[in-house]
Amino acid sequence: MTMAPERTSVRVELLIDQRWFAVCELTGLTPGRGVAALLPDGAQVAVFLDRSGRAYAIANRDPFTGAYVLSRGLLGSAGGRPFVASPLLKQRFDLETGRCLDDETVAVQAYVTRTGDAAAHVA
Repeated sequence: MTMAPERTSVRVELLIDQRWFAVCELTGLTPGRGVAALLPDGAQVAVFLDRSGRAYAIANRDPFTGAYVLSRGLLGSAGGRPFVASPLLKQRFDLETGRCLDDETVAVQAYVTRTGDAAAHVA
């Protein structure tokens, strides 16, 4: 009798200080929407899944208002670049770089992300 391989969860991880940190299960994300997550240092990140299944993460704090709301923003693209528009004043932040598309002097931190089988990343 052959046993089916054990199913493992798929996590979204961020690269922080040269180490991978799991922030959520991939199934916890809805394409086109964001969620907020708390990092070990107390910082908040906004984690997004685009409609093609790619995960992104940027700081959750809107630098224009100081509110932790970017995870509630709307996803879009401009010139082929994915962005989130703040739900408050509508400034757009590039999800790959964190740069504000509406004010080049402003940016939020962007994080390198990966998704994968939780068992595959056990050290």
